[in-house]
Amino acid sequence: MRHLFRFAGVGRRHSPLFLRRKYRPPKPATAPSPPTPPKPPKKPQKFSFHELTWEDEYSWMSNLKDQVAMRHMDVCMEQEEKYTEAVMSDFEKLQNKLQFEMASRMPFDLSTPPLRWGPWLYYRRVEEGKPYPVLCRRLASLNDEFILHKYPPAGFDFASGKRIEQKLVDYNQEAERFGGFAYEELSEVSPNHQFIAYTMYDKDNDYFKLSVRNLNSGSLCSKPQADRVSNLAWAKDGQALLYVVTDQKKRPYRIYCSLIGSTDEDALLLEESDENVHINIRNTKDFRFVTVNTFTTTSSKVFLINAADPLSGLKLVWECDSLAHCIIEHHQGYLYLFTDAPRTGESVDYHYLLCSPMNDSSIPRKWEEVFLNDEDLIVEDIDFSDKYLALILREGRNFRLCSVKLPLSTGKGAVKLKKLDLRYLSVPKHVCQISPGPNYDFYSSVMRFIISSPVMPDAVVDYELTTGRWNIIQQQNMLHDRTRILYGANSASVTLDSSNSECSSPVNSNLEDDQSWNELSEFYACEQFHVPSADGVKLLDKRWRSELKSLLDRGWVVAYADVRGGGGYGKKWHHDGRRTKKLNSINDYISCAKFLIEKDIVDENKLAGWGYSAGGLLVASAVNQHPDLFRAAVLKVPFLDPTNTLLYPVLPLIAVDYEEFGYPGDLNDFLAIRNYSPYDNIRKDVLYPAVLVNSSFNTRFGVWEAAKWVARVRDLTIYDPKRPILLNLTTDLVEENRYLQSKESALEAAFLIKMMDS
Repeated sequence: MRHLFRFAGVGRRHSPLFLRRKYRPPKPATAPSPPTPPKPPKKPQKFSFHELTWEDEYSWMSNLKDQVAMRHMDVCMEQEEKYTEAVMSDFEKLQNKLQFEMASRMPFDLSTPPLRWGPWLYYRRVEEGKPYPVLCRRLASLNDEFILHKYPPAGFDFASGKRIEQKLVDYNQEAERFGGFAYEELSEVSPNHQFIAYTMYDKDNDYFKLSVRNLNSGSLCSKPQADRVSNLAWAKDGQALLYVVTDQKKRPYRIYCSLIGSTDEDALLLEESDENVHINIRNTKDFRFVTVNTFTTTSSKVFLINAADPLSGLKLVWECDSLAHCIIEHHQGYLYLFTDAPRTGESVDYHYLLCSPMNDSSIPRKWEEVFLNDEDLIVEDIDFSDKYLALILREGRNFRLCSVKLPLSTGKGAVKLKKLDLRYLSVPKHVCQISPGPNYDFYSSVMRFIISSPVMPDAVVDYELTTGRWNIIQQQNMLHDRTRILYGANSASVTLDSSNSECSSPVNSNLEDDQSWNELSEFYACEQFHVPSADGVKLLDKRWRSELKSLLDRGWVVAYADVRGGGGYGKKWHHDGRRTKKLNSINDYISCAKFLIEKDIVDENKLAGWGYSAGGLLVASAVNQHPDLFRAAVLKVPFLDPTNTLLYPVLPLIAVDYEEFGYPGDLNDFLAIRNYSPYDNIRKDVLYPAVLVNSSFNTRFGVWEAAKWVARVRDLTIYDPKRPILLNLTTDLVEENRYLQSKESALEAAFLIKMMDS
């Protein structure tokens, strides 16, 4: 969650006063009355569950099938819009200035860096004046023309007079197919580079529709064309496509195989009739197999399909009696399983790597551990290529990136990571997250990663695993407020000799290459604190957001609270903030807020909170517990009414939602939900901080949750016009609209500044 804090202290300017004889001062103008907040109608309705009864006076707001109720909602939302505009009218100039600042920092060149796969470079770019990108490719042999221009021409080589770019999918044309709106969920290019399979959202039917396009001709294939598709995987070197469809409740339950160009009906490979079972498929990186994961809340299984003969059936290779993360890769005759499944009946707080010979015919299959468990060095993620294994490691709270040559020695038992010939790769100071990029090219020694830091814009980095050389391919340059998109020889490039480095002293970025990372620690201080929570557990920090530069430059302090329930410190850390333990997250956040005041990092009464989605639930719950702790709060598309949403979902929920927030059918979970629910625990006759709730008609958690919470807070708490409760709405997907994105962020910043200065 991201949370904003500000130091107190505002200087006064003194001006001389000039008087004339017989001067009569004008009568002071009457201050305009503060705008009055809207009052939506109340229509109390009683609900009962687990022998508990409660009343909800605003339940009508979520009754989407009631046309009268929806007309009332339209009127209420219009009133909310006018009220927010009236409250913020005196800060309109500042809001416009903030919006200009934030928009100017957004990348003007929205092209993605080229991704090499086989002979091709794939990338997306936005054509001038068009809202949606175009997926393109060009041959890597023509790469020289590409890397010499920051903004390469649209696929035309003026030297040779030939067009060198292929447009594969124009999403502006897709928008015309789908009613003016283009949202792609999945896209997979076939391993023979002849086809692309992709799914587009059909908003009229609320599902994703599959299309397959011939990359040579550009035309759509007549089949397969399927609805409600959730997963894709290629087989037969691109001549066959496997896809998963969902049932009416959006549960992935069937796998089909379609032969490209064939008129035969698509073959059903698997159907799970059990309503608790979900299906997921993916290709191994060498495209030799398709892995099939079937899972419930209490079990996990992994099957293999031979990609050369997809109709030959499924082979079970792994199962366990718990919900576990299971990723299988194939490398030179061995299967490798990366999982966090329980071991010897005991749950674990980390992932580990197992291997098994492909020709093992024993039942159950025998798996051998590759690395010995080391509590001081945790494997967070891995990525395979033909000759190297890349490892993302966590040593305490510090992240490392290294590579090791393949094949690993197998059949000799597990070894300690420290005993391997690890090559540590350069990462910047204060790195808080390392994520693998879309590394499709299994036979390349170059791997792409996204490196994140609280004081550095995200960097897309290509690492040459053979030499340790690294290139920053794309990174926004905040010092010049423009994006630096670097290709090949123009990019920052450093070689580190770390072949003999030990785990206890890994080679990180040195003084010479700090500047190459475009780090901002010279301009913005970054400190990490371990904050004891209410139960003694220690908490922490996270990553750069360019829109916050406007607040940082105005003297604000930004603090990230890494609370339990997040992913900051392993599986147990996440589980200790779920379901009946959700209050741990809230107490952790409150402890972080108090710590900032106690350590004089922020002045009392100058503290604000910021939370997104489930983080909005966290901040709103903290406000309920300690409304006097915060001067203001911003809740962005928040989840505020878990009791009613989990019991009577208006929008489809999946198992992961209930695992996170609790199963209402379970009495203990239900009581916990009632205990932490922001909507059900608003304090009566108490002064609340000023709150801005940003929501949208297109959010997964509906606008009614925000509207209900805002209305009830106004009803129950003490009214103070200097601490307004505002609801701001957007009607489009902000992430898809550059103007709306900066406008919304500017409103949030202006609101916080106004509330602190009032």
